[in-house]
Amino acid sequence: MNVETMISLVLASGLLALAYAFARARWIGRQSAGTEKMVEIAGYIADGARAFLRREYRVLAAFVALVAVFLALVNRSADTSWLIAVSFAAGALASGLAGFIGMTVATRANVRTANAARTGLAPALNVAFSGGLVMGLSVVGLGVLGLGGLFLAYHAAGWEAARIIHVIAGFSLGASSIALFARVGGGIYTKAADVGADLAGKVYEGIPEDDPRNPATIADNVGDNVGDVAGMGADLFESFVGSIISAMVLGAVFADAFVAAGTGELNAVTLPLVLAGVGVLVSVLGSMAVRVREGGNPQKSLNIGQFGASGLMAALAYFVIRWMLPARWETAGVEYTSLGVFIAVAIGLLAGVSIGLVTEYYTSTQSRPAHGIAHQSVTGSATNIIAGLGVGMFSTGLPAVILALAILGSYHFAGLYGLAVAAVGMLSVTGIQLAVDAYGPISDNAGGIAEMSGLPEEVRARTDKLDAVGNTTAAIGKGFAIGSAALTALALFAAFKQQAQVPSIDVSDPRILSGLLLGAMLPYVFSAMAMGAVGRAAGDMILEVGRQFREISGLREGEARADHTRCVDISTKAAIREMVAPGLLAIAAPVVVGFIDKSMLGGLLAGVLVSGVLFAIFQANAGGAWDNAKKLIEGNISIDGTMYGKGSDAHKASVVGDTVGDPLKDTSGPSLNILIKLIAVVALVIAPLIA
Repeated sequence: MNVETMISLVLASGLLALAYAFARARWIGRQSAGTEKMVEIAGYIADGARAFLRREYRVLAAFVALVAVFLALVNRSADTSWLIAVSFAAGALASGLAGFIGMTVATRANVRTANAARTGLAPALNVAFSGGLVMGLSVVGLGVLGLGGLFLAYHAAGWEAARIIHVIAGFSLGASSIALFARVGGGIYTKAADVGADLAGKVYEGIPEDDPRNPATIADNVGDNVGDVAGMGADLFESFVGSIISAMVLGAVFADAFVAAGTGELNAVTLPLVLAGVGVLVSVLGSMAVRVREGGNPQKSLNIGQFGASGLMAALAYFVIRWMLPARWETAGVEYTSLGVFIAVAIGLLAGVSIGLVTEYYTSTQSRPAHGIAHQSVTGSATNIIAGLGVGMFSTGLPAVILALAILGSYHFAGLYGLAVAAVGMLSVTGIQLAVDAYGPISDNAGGIAEMSGLPEEVRARTDKLDAVGNTTAAIGKGFAIGSAALTALALFAAFKQQAQVPSIDVSDPRILSGLLLGAMLPYVFSAMAMGAVGRAAGDMILEVGRQFREISGLREGEARADHTRCVDISTKAAIREMVAPGLLAIAAPVVVGFIDKSMLGGLLAGVLVSGVLFAIFQANAGGAWDNAKKLIEGNISIDGTMYGKGSDAHKASVVGDTVGDPLKDTSGPSLNILIKLIAVVALVIAPLIA
């Protein structure tokens, strides 16, 4: 099968993903949105989310235009092309579009999930998961269409493989740039509103979560959509395309060996795209297995779909790899086998599932860590925070071991190419993985709508059950994204060394050690900037909520309406203002260091990779454990024979812990995996210029 036919089939899988996503979105739209009050509240949330994205995308459009012009001007040599600017703009557009589609459907699914919960748990899960599935399939569909379409166009122009891959790398740069701004901006928005709403409402004013008297509740629910749906979608979109690009770069070295073996010279380059296309089909099939009976466990149902898809992907990958690659070949004196490449892909899949299971243990309401934090809440906020920090730090151990084994194993069986295809394997089922992740914020929104609409307590109990599972699935998604970031960034690092002609990284070299220290520092400074932004905006939110309770007569009694628009505006302005500096830091650092010394840039890449991965795991798991410890107490928990629930001192301590964890797990933590990959992608794009 020639390259054109192969890529055409990949494009067909992308179109199938978008078609299926469109069908699920239509189905969601046909479900009842419930009472007039529910529709009104959902309208406020949707309007706020759209308003934020419009303002964010206007800023990002100017950034994309400036960078595209710069790329076009500096890439005019025979080895590259000004068309890298087109690839960059296409990647940015696809990333933004994926986030917009996911957020739009999520704001329709939230109220319909709340209404379905009036009937039972099973129909509510079906609606919420369908909303997440639209996000997941939009990401993978646009990803394979963008990469496959550009590859086909440049190949038709008669370009050689090295030039095609370098120009296509611009697509990954565009996706990574938008993802970082979307993740940081959305994270600042959602956590400013969430922290402000929780502290002002539950701690200072003594009112329930999502109480309609709290002016910050609408902003909080808007934040779930712009941060946890649109932001997470952009995050995994750039992970997905980044892993494919790195494998394509490293696969190009096998061209001569494949010709000698009688196989298509570009098969190692196109294999990552084909595996991604197969993963799209597997994600659709896996989504059909997500079903729960009334009274059943939603977590178990979601795990069946997610892990079942991983198993099916491993089986299909074996046949795809044996079909596309020769049984044996030799390059630069090293022998490779198709079986070794398959084992590397399987290792990536297994590592992704394993990290997900470890994350589930450390964050689930069913496991000891969250229960331990809940028990420590009895003695106050300080012990709650100490326990959460301990859980987060300890949780880095097993993921680090898993990643180390995955790196050693994939390299042993297929060299640097094995590292890259292991990342592709881990991300091949991104469609269903993101569906499971995006289901969480939809369920969280549904609970808020149920509370603000005054629905019966059993409805809120059902949405809370879905939301508690959603906290765990979101933590699993973050762990999955961080793990894939480590493998993808390592593969991009290897590709950078090849393109920039950096033979080795010797940490005893003062230049490289300096770069290593600078790279290790970046995740901490970046996280400090993001958390500082959340703290400032949350402070403004708390003051605004207090002002309204003091100045709006009858608000505390429920006789007057809160001014939600003011709180939405506080979060929006803070997010747009504060997202710029962290984003520019991530882009400028590798450029400045790279033009000083390319070996120092290699050290910087190594430093940010090791430091960023562990710091991101710590933040994501600590925040998830704090959140579910709070959920345990809110669901009433017996500790040493005493029952603790909402309004108790233990609950107030858990709220403080949760608010500390919020920016860790939803702003700075998940942004770090984008930081790691964005710096690596920038280094890869400038590699020919500094070689």
